Amino acid sequence: MEAIKISLDDYILSGGGFNGESYDHKTDPSIMLKLYFPGKIQQPLDEMILARKVYESGIPTPEPGEYVVTEDGRYGIRFRRIVGKLSYSRAAGDHPENVKQYAEEFAQICLQLHSTHVDTTQFENIKDRYCRLLAENPFFTSEEKEKLSKFIAEVPDTDTAIHGDLQFSNAIFVDDQRYFIDLGDFCYGHPNFDVAMMYLCCILDGEEYLQNIFHMSKATAIRFWEAFATVYFGESRSLEDIAKEIEPFAGLKTLIIERDSGKPMTEFRKALKGIL
Repeated sequence: MEAIKISLDDYILSGGGFNGESYDHKTDPSIMLKLYFPGKIQQPLDEMILARKVYESGIPTPEPGEYVVTEDGRYGIRFRRIVGKLSYSRAAGDHPENVKQYAEEFAQICLQLHSTHVDTTQFENIKDRYCRLLAENPFFTSEEKEKLSKFIAEVPDTDTAIHGDLQFSNAIFVDDQRYFIDLGDFCYGHPNFDVAMMYLCCILDGEEYLQNIFHMSKATAIRFWEAFATVYFGESRSLEDIAKEIEPFAGLKTLIIERDSGKPMTEFRKALKGIL
């Protein structure tokens, strides 16, 4: 697919992340641009194709637009912008007094996502993805990899949707509309792989990271998790029991983090103690 050439003179920087930056159109508030850092060509193309498949599967997500390239050779995706949107992380961070409401609402749309059956010929199995990441990881020993592989293999198979990076900044709302965004890691499989990201963000991440990335205090994040987990798993289950189930899945997220950071992440590996 050939990228459409655009000029950054038409856009203004609105935010940044691990892989790139986001821009708003200067004159058309309905257009936003996700631009990857220099050297990343295939990643935005793959994400755009995947975003289109997800959108056509009926998952509530903004309609993806075109695969684009700027004058300086940076590639990205142009989306239809949701005007006036707010993420659940920003909402909870700005209004911690309402964190329970936002967490419960987020849990409900996650339950809906995780009950959505998808065409498994169009998306990757989450277990296959983790096995590939594990095989490529240079920081675990052969013995550790064998134990982690066994854990992954024993997780029940399902054909339901997985966001792939399910955390409270990747869901937005405006009025009565709710959307998932940043679906570049969308796949299918057991929802515990998805919910684990929420546990990692709220429980395993530290105060400084939460403030810098999600604009909320650690105390607010913990309250978000507690309200989220109660709705998602049901009031009959204790938070301790839920944490015991989810923690090893959260530990597996270190495979993604170590791939991106290029170094072992000791603080997240602690969650794998039940496996290793």
